[in-house]
Amino acid sequence: MKRHYMFFLRPVALILGLAVAGLAQADAITDQAKALLTAGKPAAAFELLLPFESQRAGEVEFDLLLGIAALDAGHNTSAVFALERVLAVDPNNSRARAEIARAYLALGETQTAKQQFETVKGQPVPEEVKRTIDKFLSAIERSEDEGRTTVKGYAEFTYGRDSNVNSTVSGKDVAIPAFGGALITLAAAGVKQSDDFTTYAGGANLRMPLSNGLALVGGMSASKRMNGQWDIFDTGSWDGNLGLALARDKDVFSLSAQVGTFYVDDKRYRDAWGLSGQWQHNYDQRTQATAFLQYSDLAYPLPAQNYAGKKRDATRWVGGLGFAHALSDFRTVFYGSVYVGYEQPRASQIDEIGYRINGVRGGGQYKFSDDWSAFANVSYEHRGYRGIDLFFLQKRHDGAWNAGFGAVYVPAKDWKITPQYQYTRNDSNVATSDYKREVLSITVRRDF
Repeated sequence: MKRHYMFFLRPVALILGLAVAGLAQADAITDQAKALLTAGKPAAAFELLLPFESQRAGEVEFDLLLGIAALDAGHNTSAVFALERVLAVDPNNSRARAEIARAYLALGETQTAKQQFETVKGQPVPEEVKRTIDKFLSAIERSEDEGRTTVKGYAEFTYGRDSNVNSTVSGKDVAIPAFGGALITLAAAGVKQSDDFTTYAGGANLRMPLSNGLALVGGMSASKRMNGQWDIFDTGSWDGNLGLALARDKDVFSLSAQVGTFYVDDKRYRDAWGLSGQWQHNYDQRTQATAFLQYSDLAYPLPAQNYAGKKRDATRWVGGLGFAHALSDFRTVFYGSVYVGYEQPRASQIDEIGYRINGVRGGGQYKFSDDWSAFANVSYEHRGYRGIDLFFLQKRHDGAWNAGFGAVYVPAKDWKITPQYQYTRNDSNVATSDYKREVLSITVRRDF
């Protein structure tokens, strides 16, 4: 955690003009030290300056250079002493105060670091600096949250355009093999329809430490999507989860129970409950791997949802592996996962609606600045159904492609604006399940 703080505090130093190249020229010793720091050799700079400390302690520029070199070389206590001398002479030196805050973080003295950062914010520094410091104060707060009970929530609003709100075919005439290939004309609700939509969503999450590394975790969320014209395809959902998370060194284990309901046209469409387990291994600050297993029990409560006179209730298992990696500058992050599973109806003799799945997902994000980032994602899932479809007289196979891209803008602390585009292509040998879909949207989110 300390190394993580130190990396992210360097941008503050650069914004404030802490880059050693910005220091006024003094003499050959300080010039050589600045050159070494600029070349990324803080240990050499520290060894160069240290023999002169007793003679030149109290010189602002010398002590500032010594403090920066000591801190970047891992001599955190020496850095604090040198930077304290700078502040004793010049209390308004925001450069030295930001560096000493970084040193206190490296020593684990988060409260003192917070005080120093708050002092820098109160000085006449650019707004960009204040926003960056807010980010690090939030990181300190998250670290402190690990030892206390926290409840955090969010609310978001989305507006967009959906080219296929009912996820179906574009043509109204479909040949049905079970009827001798006769063409059936679909009703308007069975043909691709485009529409505007709005979505409201919100939720809250709880984390309660129980003992060393063990915490109770839980959450609730709900959403409601409303189409402009085709309200019979309005959807909604609520979900809840409660479980335990155990952190041990570089590993985090979690197990939770989940429950929820999905609605279509304000009617209960599907109820679900299940269990989810995950193991996350953090190789270092930039790399992590996960393994997960999920079980779900699905129930369809409405008689109209029966298939061939039998209830569609089913069990579903999914397991997979994931991986995420950030490049050394932490601006670029890549992630991916693979998974397999199946869904099996409880009733006998309706295997044609049960299927096996396998899929792969991947994506990345690039951070241009503290305010702006861009992302892209792609996924593919294959579903192989187990029985012969009653109407199309063959086993159904679907290949679902999804790709998207977008941006994230952070106008202020705890606010996000996300415009994005998503494209879906479901390639199926069953005509009524073969479709394309495009969604363009913008989401405004507030975290609490």
